[in-house]
Amino acid sequence: MFVFKNVKKLQQHLSSINDDKRVGFVPTMGALHEGHLSLIKKAQEKSDHVVVSIFVNPTQFDKPEDLIKYPRTLENDLKLLESVNCNVVFTPTAKEIYGDTIQSKYFTFDGLENQMEGKFRDGHFDGVGTIVKRLFEIVKPTNAFFGEKDFQQLQIIKKMVEKHNISINIVGCEIFREDDGLAMSSRNTRLSDEHRLAAPFIYKTIKKARKKFKKNTAKKVINWVKKKFKKHPLLELEYFEIADQKTLKTIIKKDDDKRYRAFIAVFAGEIRLIDNIRL
Repeated sequence: MFVFKNVKKLQQHLSSINDDKRVGFVPTMGALHEGHLSLIKKAQEKSDHVVVSIFVNPTQFDKPEDLIKYPRTLENDLKLLESVNCNVVFTPTAKEIYGDTIQSKYFTFDGLENQMEGKFRDGHFDGVGTIVKRLFEIVKPTNAFFGEKDFQQLQIIKKMVEKHNISINIVGCEIFREDDGLAMSSRNTRLSDEHRLAAPFIYKTIKKARKKFKKNTAKKVINWVKKKFKKHPLLELEYFEIADQKTLKTIIKKDDDKRYRAFIAVFAGEIRLIDNIRL
């Protein structure tokens, strides 16, 4: 397994790979878990060579304290990547990526950025667009793999690739869950024991909401979810929305020709957890 911090050295290595080889890319912010490893395994199925980046991107954090508290476990991450036979790891510094000015660029994603997460995390998707586009320019992969837990992010990256004519295939991968249903996330390690026991309630609730959506209006389902969380002593609902899977616009009236997805964000103490489910 090759580990590079420097852009030029990484690119020199990648340029030595035959042109007919498919390069798969999995961008991460580290603190790796089985969910990340599932993306890498998917990349290995569809690629001849797999590159994983580990970079905690400062421009996508709307709260400075979240950037400071984000778990950094590089030594353990590298051991995990070696255990699944990852080919190349890229671990740049912020200066290597951004130079002397750590600042995001401005993006438009045809309104996708204004829904759900965009309403609550100012500038977040500009930061995401900036780092993902920069990493794509550096690695130049054939395919890039992203988890559906961040479904809005996945749609936004697909839109960015389309709008900027980037010749990379974006592959969405199913949410990888704990045995109790909690969507795997690097943030889960920061949950207190009490909140960790409570957190599976999120997935249980949206699964029930999916059943209710078959026979009820979206408004009734949304109100039912809100009531459920109002009664919960440990979990605070930030939002629950039912949206068009393609445009991410909040549902107005159910249309049998459209595909919908439910999106949720919940605070477990200070830790913010997100999830979603196809309806």
